[in-house]
Amino acid sequence: MKSAMLNWDNNKLKAESHPYFFFSISDKNMAAAISAAVYFPSSKASSHATKTSFVSPQRIFLNKSTLCYRDAAIGGRVVSVKAQVTTEATEAPVKVEKVSKKQEEGIVVNKFKPKNPYTGRCLLNTRITGDDAPGETWHIVFTTEGEVPYREGQSIGVIPEGIDKNGKPHKLRLYSIASSAIGDFGDSKTVSLCVKRLVYTNDSGEVVKGVCSNFLCDLKPGDEAKITGPVGKEMLMPKDPNATIIMLGTGTGIAPFRSFLWKMFFEEHEDYKFNGLAWLFLGVPTSSTLLYKEEFEKMKEKNPENFRLDFAVSREQTNDKGEKMYIQTRMAEYAEELWELLKKDNTFVYMCGLKGMEKGIDEIMVSLAAKDGIDWFDYKKQLKRSEQWNVEVY
Repeated sequence: MKSAMLNWDNNKLKAESHPYFFFSISDKNMAAAISAAVYFPSSKASSHATKTSFVSPQRIFLNKSTLCYRDAAIGGRVVSVKAQVTTEATEAPVKVEKVSKKQEEGIVVNKFKPKNPYTGRCLLNTRITGDDAPGETWHIVFTTEGEVPYREGQSIGVIPEGIDKNGKPHKLRLYSIASSAIGDFGDSKTVSLCVKRLVYTNDSGEVVKGVCSNFLCDLKPGDEAKITGPVGKEMLMPKDPNATIIMLGTGTGIAPFRSFLWKMFFEEHEDYKFNGLAWLFLGVPTSSTLLYKEEFEKMKEKNPENFRLDFAVSREQTNDKGEKMYIQTRMAEYAEELWELLKKDNTFVYMCGLKGMEKGIDEIMVSLAAKDGIDWFDYKKQLKRSEQWNVEVY
C-alpha cells in the first residue's frame, strides 16, 4: 500500500504519490436424588411441626420427572406423600452462540465517550462538489495517531465547539466514516468524513445553519475537533470475500461504501482479498454532486469483473417513461437480476442515506417476489435476521 506525500500549493494540500486521490440438548437420562420433608402437627398440643423422613430413602433414576409419590411413616401410620425431585444433568447443556457473518472479531466500540473524547487535528479539508452544485460537500481527514481503531462501516461522533441556546455544550453528531480502517494514507493514523454543509431557510424566512456540519466544513488544517466512538455494527462488511455486496447510497450516504471499496480495490491485505461482486448505486441531484466519481471509475476500470457502478442523477436523467432518475428508478432497470441475487445466501444489501430510498426499493421487489410465491416483506425480515439487509438512513 503506497503512502501519500503531501505538499502545500496555494493553500491546498496535494497527494503527490498516492495513486488514488481524486480530490479536486439432546435428551439424556438424568440421575435424580429424591428427598422429602413432610410437616404434620404432633400428637401433643404444640405449634411446632414434626419433621418426618422417608421409611427407606434411596437413589433412583428418572427421565424428566419432577414429582413422585412415596410411602412415609408418621407416628406409626403409613401415608402417601408427594416429594419434590431435584434433578442433576449428567452433562451441562451446550449454549449455542450466533456466529456473525460480518467482520466483528476484535471490533472496538465506544473507546472514546462524550466526557472523555479524543482530540483529533484536521489534516485536510477539501470541497468535493462542483462550484455549481446545490450545496457543498467536504472531505475531511483527521489525525488519530492510531488511537481510534475503527472498522469499515462504523461511525464516529463529533462534538462541535461552543454552547447551545441553553448555554450548554453542544451534543455530539454522528458521521459515517468515509475511509478504510487504515485510512486514506495507509498508515492507520487517520480517519476521514464526508460532510455536507447544512444551510436552509426556515418558515420564518430565517437562514439556519447546521451547527456541526458548518463547524466541520469550516475547519482549517491544524484545527482541532473532539471525536467520540467508534460506534456501530450494522454496516460492517461481510466476512465472505466471495460475497455479492449491493450498496445503495444517496449523497453523503456514500461514506461507508467508499470505505468498503477502498479495502476491496485500492488496498492489499494478507487476510482479505475480495473476489466477489460489488455493485454500487449512487443517487444524487446533479452530476456536479457525484461524490468520489473519479475514484469509483478507476476501481471499475481496474476491476471490471468485480465492480459494477450505476449513478442516478435525478435532475438530469430520466427513464424510458420520462420519470426522474432516482436510485430506485435506476435499480428498477435491473430488477429481475437484483431479485435473483437477493435469493442467494451470500448476497448482502447495504443502504445508507435518505429514508425514502427503502420504500422505493420495496415497491420494486414486491411484485417480483410475488411471482415466486414469496411475500417480500416477510422475506426482507429473514434477510435482516441473517444480517443480509442492513440499513442506516436519516
